[in-house]
Amino acid sequence: MKISLSNLSVGYRRHVVVSDLNLSIAEGELVALIGRNGAGKSTLMRTIARLQLAISGEISISGKPLGQYSRNELAGLLSIVSTESVNVSHLTVRQLVSLGRFPHTNWIGKLTAKDVELIEEAMHMTGITSLENKNLHEISDGERQRAMIARTLAQDTDIILLDEPTAFLDMPNKYEIVNLLQRLTRTKQKTILFSTHDLNIAMQEADKLWLMIDGVMYEGAPEDLALNRSLARMFEGTKLQFDDNKGLFNIERHDAKTITLAGEGKTFFWTNKALERLGFAVQKTENDKRADILISCENQVLWTINRQGEQMQFDSIYGLAKFL
Repeated sequence: MKISLSNLSVGYRRHVVVSDLNLSIAEGELVALIGRNGAGKSTLMRTIARLQLAISGEISISGKPLGQYSRNELAGLLSIVSTESVNVSHLTVRQLVSLGRFPHTNWIGKLTAKDVELIEEAMHMTGITSLENKNLHEISDGERQRAMIARTLAQDTDIILLDEPTAFLDMPNKYEIVNLLQRLTRTKQKTILFSTHDLNIAMQEADKLWLMIDGVMYEGAPEDLALNRSLARMFEGTKLQFDDNKGLFNIERHDAKTITLAGEGKTFFWTNKALERLGFAVQKTENDKRADILISCENQVLWTINRQGEQMQFDSIYGLAKFL
């Protein structure tokens, strides 16, 4: 299912959040929506889900305007995980996930064997099978978020929208959930849009970014937006800068002292990161004798500082950093 936005403006009666959007998501594509707080990510997501009316323009799904779908048709086609907290005291995790099958059941809401299979699969994919009999008030925010995602997966729609799906998750679970979304686009041809503040995860997993900056939307592969400096534009006016040579985010330092470093491999990489964290501008040198810091890795890893003809050695980056 393809989503198309044509000359779309979203917001509220007295406040247009973002206007003239002409964007698309192809079938089987994972798109990450990126922007600062208040940029309008949730407003756009709600508008695409028809929970909020557009100010102007059109949204279409597979060439058919969104407004021409009935509510039942849309519920079978599109599902959404919002940022709103669901915490019904006596609702179990399994019951919450089962609600995802409601648009597909008959008038008495009886679950078929196929419904049960999809519920089991959704709980397994999100790692919450062991929580199925717990009430929602008995689990953590992160576990509740996984249950909400499982409910959406159980709904088994072609289009999935997720507003900050990793907001309450720890780092390993953030990557696991976004990787799951990526696998769903590949294996089941789901069309998925998710909003996030975690640009590193989005750049590693998403096929495309929608980048909201000051009411303007930039669209493209993460690598394209790095090359055309759109990612760097996102941090203008802040102390954070995007290094498009390394694909990393750094705190801008205008008073950095230059230091030369000699070494190779991952030890060089992490030493370099530590020195930059300490405020140094690192220059790599192949001349061991002229290096301010030399990394040697023969019997053990050692860091040697050369200063005014004297040498000092350290057996850890921590020791080196404390000296500097």
